[in-house]
Amino acid sequence: MTFTAPDGTRLHYTDQGKGTPVIALAGLTRNGRDFNHVAPHLDCRLIRLDYRGRGQSDWADHSTYSIPVEAQDTLALMDHLGLEKAGILGTSRGGLIAMVLAATAKDRLLGVALNDIGPEISNVGLDVIKDYIGKPLPFKTYAEAAAFRDRNWVHFKGVPMARWLEEVEQQYEATPDGLALRYDPKLRDAVLEAGAQPTPDLWPLFDALAGLPVALVRGANSDLLTPQTAAEMRARRPDMGYANVPDRGHVPFLDEPDAVGVLQTWLKSL
Repeated sequence: MTFTAPDGTRLHYTDQGKGTPVIALAGLTRNGRDFNHVAPHLDCRLIRLDYRGRGQSDWADHSTYSIPVEAQDTLALMDHLGLEKAGILGTSRGGLIAMVLAATAKDRLLGVALNDIGPEISNVGLDVIKDYIGKPLPFKTYAEAAAFRDRNWVHFKGVPMARWLEEVEQQYEATPDGLALRYDPKLRDAVLEAGAQPTPDLWPLFDALAGLPVALVRGANSDLLTPQTAAEMRARRPDMGYANVPDRGHVPFLDEPDAVGVLQTWLKSL
């Protein structure tokens, strides 16, 4: 399904299930398929948005590939669906968008669940993102891409090859010339240009979640969300549901038992 953003960009979304509406917002280069693993475990109306320039949504001017614009796109989706309020399940970039919405449109939120993201982002993890984003893929087949992850994604342990295959099939497009990105390569320009600006203090955005049900899932081996930042988040929100998922880096798949338990409890609180 599609709708039109305020600037005319056509955006793709899926809308499945019944009950409490939850909008699932993926990571920076990802799309709604990222939530395939956790969807069967969530008893809710799960609405997944492909950001502009990602997945099945239209590409746009790369200057609009920004968190403020994507937050407005999320509100436009809610308006399109006639939703006064919704929960947000935000993975990485999606969690930052959720915190912006808490600071700017809190009356539209039922609660927020954050997947491996917080108001401080490790430079180690950021450097990894900047190194790969927007670059052509060297893989000819899904099997090659899955084998590469199995060998090199050292922050993940005990992941079967079948899961890696599912992951790369969700994130890459098979073409006669090999695998291609499922997003606009100019997203790289947007990220690098944003990185040239001073990093703002994001703790006020996290504090804006006050009064809303909040959950945090962290990969125990994450290179983006440090243990120190997670500890400070928990100190500020001692009521926050929390899972530190073993053998996972950035980001957990969310169908791990610890993650599912926290998310199901969070859903009941909305």
